[in-house]
Amino acid sequence: MTTLPRKAPVFFISHGAPTFALEPGVLGPQLGALGQQLTDVRAVLVVSPHWQTQGITVMTTAAPETIHDFGGFPLALYQLRYAAAGHPELAAEVGALLGEAGLNVGLDARRGLDHGAWVPLWHLLPKANIPVFQVSMPHNLSTQGALQLGQALAAMRERGVAVVASGSMTHNLYEIEHTDAPPQDYAVEFAHWVRQTVAANDVRRLVDYRKLAPHAQRAHPTEEHLLPLLVAMGARADDDALQVIKGDITHGVLSMESYTWGLA
Repeated sequence: MTTLPRKAPVFFISHGAPTFALEPGVLGPQLGALGQQLTDVRAVLVVSPHWQTQGITVMTTAAPETIHDFGGFPLALYQLRYAAAGHPELAAEVGALLGEAGLNVGLDARRGLDHGAWVPLWHLLPKANIPVFQVSMPHNLSTQGALQLGQALAAMRERGVAVVASGSMTHNLYEIEHTDAPPQDYAVEFAHWVRQTVAANDVRRLVDYRKLAPHAQRAHPTEEHLLPLLVAMGARADDDALQVIKGDITHGVLSMESYTWGLA
């Protein structure tokens, strides 16, 4: 008789600036400690705002390259390679699952890992010893659509696939300051509202965050970096234990607060 793996967890991880790979701050060591619990995870599925497509595309690459999809950063950052294998079989299962949910899905056997995937995994799974694949975000994804995408992916948790929704708690690049700038009040207040709403499992308010959350437009002039949180909320179950992974606020405006559901 085949023993199924324990239901895998869900993460929402704020990946901040690409330099997070080199500057772990408060969040990095906490991710490393949590990653040590992922001993029975078969693969990691990442949804990142840095891969947007028409419809949804699932990465079936067997040995994904590390994509350095940014410019103007220290040379050391471009020398990093995250050498995790892909998992074409489980990725194809995800594609079929999303298709059964009525979504328009394609497969990509050449896509690599963008920095929204490999930068947080650099800390969560530094040995790169668990296969990784990505699911893209549609260009026209809404908060409700992101929630539904997460709900469609939730079944893969029973197959031992952890869902990592990689985004940013706040993401106003127009107001970025130096690394050690003091936190802006609006970023603190927005993150506090989100934390309370997530802890209450109040999905409806989160879907309408743009109308209800303080400073929502300022915290997210465009919302692609918060949509992964809705994906995570869709993939998690109401009875999953929530852990708040506290992060500092870097560059004055980038809150690194993150969450996980379903870990012991």
